[in-house]
Amino acid sequence: MSRGENMNERGCGVLLHLTSLPSPFGIGDFGPGANRFADFLAQGKQGYWQILPLNPTEQICGNSPYSSISAFAGNPLLISPEILMESGLLRTGDLQDVPSFPQHRCDYGSVIPFKKKVWHRAYERFKNNPKGKETFEEFCGQHGHWLDDYALFVVIKNHFQGKVWGEWERGLRDRDPRALERIRRKFQDELEREKFLQHLFYQQCTGLKDYCRQKGIRLIGDMPIYVNYDSVDVWTHPELFKLDGDKKPLFVAGVPPDYFSENGQRWGNPIYRWDVLQETGFQWWLDRVVHNLGIFDIIRIDHFRGFVAFWEVPETEKTAIQGKWVEAPADPFFTALLEKFPPHAFIAEDLGMITQDVKEFIDRFGFPGMRVLLFAFNEDLPTHPYLPHNYIPNTVAYTGTHDNNTVRGWFDHETTPQDRDRLCRYLGRETSADFLPKELIRLLMMSVARTVLIPMQDILGLGQDARMNTPSTPIGNWEWRLLPDQLTPAHAEMLGEMTLTYGRNRQGP
Repeated sequence: MSRGENMNERGCGVLLHLTSLPSPFGIGDFGPGANRFADFLAQGKQGYWQILPLNPTEQICGNSPYSSISAFAGNPLLISPEILMESGLLRTGDLQDVPSFPQHRCDYGSVIPFKKKVWHRAYERFKNNPKGKETFEEFCGQHGHWLDDYALFVVIKNHFQGKVWGEWERGLRDRDPRALERIRRKFQDELEREKFLQHLFYQQCTGLKDYCRQKGIRLIGDMPIYVNYDSVDVWTHPELFKLDGDKKPLFVAGVPPDYFSENGQRWGNPIYRWDVLQETGFQWWLDRVVHNLGIFDIIRIDHFRGFVAFWEVPETEKTAIQGKWVEAPADPFFTALLEKFPPHAFIAEDLGMITQDVKEFIDRFGFPGMRVLLFAFNEDLPTHPYLPHNYIPNTVAYTGTHDNNTVRGWFDHETTPQDRDRLCRYLGRETSADFLPKELIRLLMMSVARTVLIPMQDILGLGQDARMNTPSTPIGNWEWRLLPDQLTPAHAEMLGEMTLTYGRNRQGP
């Protein structure tokens, strides 16, 4: 592997979700804004671009990329109208009725109906354009193992006005072949359109990945451990989940009560039947990882500790208090995973209350773990594991993640006087909100952590209004966007200088 191909050598990059990119269409996408951001990363000598999950999002789930109807499908909202114009699937007149979208936030309520009009126009033109049919059919053949069922799921769900699959009529709920065949005959055009949108998504996604590779940039994606109950994955593979005779969840996922929540967190995702998964050689999971590594170069595995032991809550419980820890077959699963992929194709999200057995699995299998600097300045100074002097090389270090406040927002609104005192003692000087983001970026850059990833908001020194997500808050998340003029040559120069100074450049000094 060449330098930057994996995470075994010193490197750095930026965390910015695609929806946050500038675009004329209300939401970031795979279009020119994505290429311009890759150009910015290359100018700043960055080797990585981390983004959040790219699966379909839903307004009913707060537009969260971590809550999706499919673990395999891509989010059609990320399809670029500008690229469709270049390919001839749209014409100038098709984009004359673009609403006046806000630049600084994603207004999903306006974006979704606009994008649906765009998809309809592109699909109608595609049906009359035979030269594109061959690549479309090739895509359908390559991805048929998930694509056919995904299209069926979306079409049936639309037919029932969004009703959860477990409440569909029995024949469709239980996937009776005759019932599914009726849907295929009745909604043939709608099924083709859903497949066509996935084709466009993967064409454009692959195009961005290729462009990044030309610039020496590797894409880091994010893969949630759990899937939604109301998903095509549970509908098509109910045997892999702990469901009752009516195919409703018996148990759901979450985390136990801790310092941050006296009731724990009841996430509501169905629990895997790991015994059945193991009997299949973990095939569903391996297929999922193969699929994701076709889109990304590296995958961050969310809630890694759930692969070692998971918190199982009876579905009837309203909180997570009455759950219990259940062991997962971590050893055979990770062994099967690493027979196909190197450990540095993954980042283990090992934040929070991580027990010794989880640490041992991470060390034994060689997965890079995570450290978040904003968590480090409490009473545990100087022993806190997230302080840079306590890092080990096989670490991916962040100022914060998508779930954190920005550095400036944290300093202004979440720190106590004691926190600030410890922070200044660690830095060796007084500091202020204006200078702190750069100070903390430098701390990470000079650390022994092989990989450093910085949220774009911290590079810009933005406050809490630029926060991406506030956990347990159902509205107002996943909306922040980068303004077209916010990135400047000075930001690229600052990143490039630090990257060279601390030996993290992609091509050597």
